[in-house]
Amino acid sequence: MLRMAVTLRDVAEAAGVSVRTVSNVVSDFPHVSDGVRRRVRQAIEDLDYRPNPIARTLRTGRTGMLALIVPEIDPPYFSGLARNVIDAAAEHGYRVMIDQTGHDHDRERELLTGGGRTMLFDGLLFSPIVTNAELLEMKVSRSVPLVLLGEYSFDGQYDHVAIDNVHAARQAVTHLINLGRTRIAAIGTQPLEQYSTPLQRASGYHEALRSAGFDRHPAYQISSTSYSRADGYAAAAQLLAVTPQPDAIFCFSDLLAIGAMAAIHDAGLRIPTDIAVIGIDDIEEGQYARPSLSSVSIDTPFIASEAVRLLAARIDDPESPTSQILAPHRVIPRQSTAVDTEPTGNN
Repeated sequence: MLRMAVTLRDVAEAAGVSVRTVSNVVSDFPHVSDGVRRRVRQAIEDLDYRPNPIARTLRTGRTGMLALIVPEIDPPYFSGLARNVIDAAAEHGYRVMIDQTGHDHDRERELLTGGGRTMLFDGLLFSPIVTNAELLEMKVSRSVPLVLLGEYSFDGQYDHVAIDNVHAARQAVTHLINLGRTRIAAIGTQPLEQYSTPLQRASGYHEALRSAGFDRHPAYQISSTSYSRADGYAAAAQLLAVTPQPDAIFCFSDLLAIGAMAAIHDAGLRIPTDIAVIGIDDIEEGQYARPSLSSVSIDTPFIASEAVRLLAARIDDPESPTSQILAPHRVIPRQSTAVDTEPTGNN
């Protein structure tokens, strides 16, 4: 025999409340007393009530879904951010679908301007690679609330949780300077110089050198097509052929830094005695590398929490003023820059 589906009315009758009250409890509406909420939830459990998501969407105009859109999901930074966003969204009663653009500008434009599957979501958390100027030129869809993640100048048009990449890079290089390093190289500039992250990290690198009175040496700045271990290894191998060799390397990501350390080790040099290395992102792999990797830690749980909070507020009140929030960061020195640790590599 087929079992009849339990309805909101069935739950309301069992709990002795109105259908609207049951709906408020199911939707996590805050203005319900604790006693009534417990009674309704007990009735839901006793009757094994399962909310109908399609009916809920038709009734409220909301899906209960958010989208997180990133350039790629493979790098530890973005996979960690995704995990944090899922946790933060759950606290607000949302689920999250993750998509990646593959660094494709056309794909980003499609999503930002309301194409594709955008309308399936109550809001978007977006970490684009387009520049701020390109973003302003787009007719971004106003039908779906949007919060930007990443390194863009705030123009007041969108909510934005930002990373101060210039300052983070400057702090990383200043850390190397304070250790007495004078020939500081950088790995991670982009050949086309069109993405905000490498541009801003390069700017911070140059600012730190200028403040210390150091000259900029083009041979000490190596581009990479991606922020991978392989690119870090290849770039460091290039640097080791430069005369004089650098005595420190600032890498624009931890994955680049881990690759660079492998190249330094394979060349028979010691870290940090011969060459100190520092990255950005503070990924778990860097903590367990040998030597452990000094890095600038970006507070991704903070980014996720604040971004979801802003998006939930934007969904509830589309006309509220926009906000910009800067995520905290800090330099974490480890063995790859600590001269008092046991040297690594070949003697």
